[in-house]
Amino acid sequence: MTPAIFGIAGPSLSQEERAFFADADPAGYILFARNCEDKAQLRRLTDDLRSIHGREQLIISIDQEGGRVARMKPPVWQRYPAGEAFARLWDIAPASAIEAARANAEAMGRELAEMGITVDYHAPFDVRRAETDDVIGDRALGSDPLQVAALGRAVLDGMSRAGIVGCLKHMPGHGRATCDSHKELPHVTASDEDLAVDLEPFSTLAAHPLGMSAHIVFEAWDPDHPATLSAKVINEIIRQRIGFDGLLLSDDIDMQALDGTIPDRACRALEAGCDIVLNCWARMDDQRAIAEQAPDLGDAAAERLERVHDAMTAPQDGPDTTELLAKRDALLGLAEDRAA
Repeated sequence: MTPAIFGIAGPSLSQEERAFFADADPAGYILFARNCEDKAQLRRLTDDLRSIHGREQLIISIDQEGGRVARMKPPVWQRYPAGEAFARLWDIAPASAIEAARANAEAMGRELAEMGITVDYHAPFDVRRAETDDVIGDRALGSDPLQVAALGRAVLDGMSRAGIVGCLKHMPGHGRATCDSHKELPHVTASDEDLAVDLEPFSTLAAHPLGMSAHIVFEAWDPDHPATLSAKVINEIIRQRIGFDGLLLSDDIDMQALDGTIPDRACRALEAGCDIVLNCWARMDDQRAIAEQAPDLGDAAAERLERVHDAMTAPQDGPDTTELLAKRDALLGLAEDRAA
């Protein structure tokens, strides 16, 4: 199995993609707006991906957070608020904010499950600060690590109730980055003592089976390599201090924070300790080169991947999407009433 999650170029598989995926056997796939036109089309696509190797338990993933980060868009699918909405409610009613975040995530998860999606790269566990770049911005669940952990746990719980596996991102924390890692490499100069605050939400949820690294240089830990490419950060900070023993994905290796060719980036991330690399842009030449140059999925990574598969459960009985969204809106209305 190729230790990569690959993108797809359009709303259906090309013959070239189908043949390549059958041969390369990637660990999973990631969907974007280009793959999501309508419900019937999207369900055909996810069924088609499962048919390639006959696996029911398969990472078919998406970035669906709400707010700016939404690949499945209205009017076909529901609109969801960004994390900041739940952070505002926390300021006046923490228990209500937790319930609203859980209901929102479960509703979102039920839409994803209906489409055959199994993994959502949600929620960001990044602690927001005054200097946090807008690439995180209103996506964050708060500026207090306890609050971020509590609301993030509610998101993961809601997703799980819908049968969807959420994700701890971006380890070991994106909140101190003052530039967008999609465009350039952030450097964080905070001390080890200060950075301990950023680790707290991840440590609280360290037993979760799936996480994602950050393309950020933390000078206190490794001044020469971003976390995704740093054996020191992955082994000593993510694995040991945070205590995360789940499946560790790289953030998208196409992002401009990283240098070198795409297959070179992939191999360096795997060598540093990422279990699987995320390659989003569906460029066939890059995907072929990754499949040719990367080692097969290792035993430890395979065991972690199996834990992710085990977490892909059938949706639990409970309120339908309409009821869940009504509950969310009633709770979020508390913050709007207070503001008025």
